[in-house]
Amino acid sequence: MSRRNKNPFFTNLEVIDAGAKGKSVAKAPDGKVIFLPNAVPGDVVDVQTFKKRKAYYEGQAVTFHKRSEKRTQPVCKHYGVCGGCKWQDLAYEYQLHYKQKEVENNLTRLGHIQLPEVTPISASEKQYFYRNKMEFSFSDSRWLTREEIESGEDLGNKNALGFHIPKMWDKILDITHCHLQEDPSNALRNNIKQFAIENDLEFFNTRQQSGLLRTLMIRTSSTGEIMVLIQFFKED
Repeated sequence: MSRRNKNPFFTNLEVIDAGAKGKSVAKAPDGKVIFLPNAVPGDVVDVQTFKKRKAYYEGQAVTFHKRSEKRTQPVCKHYGVCGGCKWQDLAYEYQLHYKQKEVENNLTRLGHIQLPEVTPISASEKQYFYRNKMEFSFSDSRWLTREEIESGEDLGNKNALGFHIPKMWDKILDITHCHLQEDPSNALRNNIKQFAIENDLEFFNTRQQSGLLRTLMIRTSSTGEIMVLIQFFKED
């Protein structure tokens, strides 16, 4: 630990495990574990903590001294901001390993169940485009990424159709391409958004509870049938 304050800063910590909800685990010099949302096992990082509890910290990796061999390149342009697909930077075989480890740990340590030998998880044939239903939210004040803010460019309208930023009920990230649902999901969502903008249809404002367009649900099927549902906030 290089300096002492309310939220300790730790240097050169190795990420030793993966925990629940897509977070990885490091251990602080005082013995407490640190849960990190942006690191994978095998990384060596500097960590800024932002929450301290009796038995653990929550923090963020701010500097990477070593990148783990377990890493892989995320396929999604929104990864790291969207909040979905939390392990997209962890190779799939390691995702399966840590998911199985978590289930077994919950059953044995928390449930006090003595398990027989467990067969390894069977890998899915599809890592992406496997969901048949997705729901997106409209917003008239979309979340701006750091890159957009730092660009200094005119960002145009602030309308968004996408997903909530983690832990921010009123912030929506505009999604241009999602890898969870097969096409024509992306084309439908993008065209509906463009139609709404061109026709001056009001996107929802969560804080003011105003606007016309609130949510979009797209359901696809193996038969090729598609269901599109739009929730309107106003009856007119």
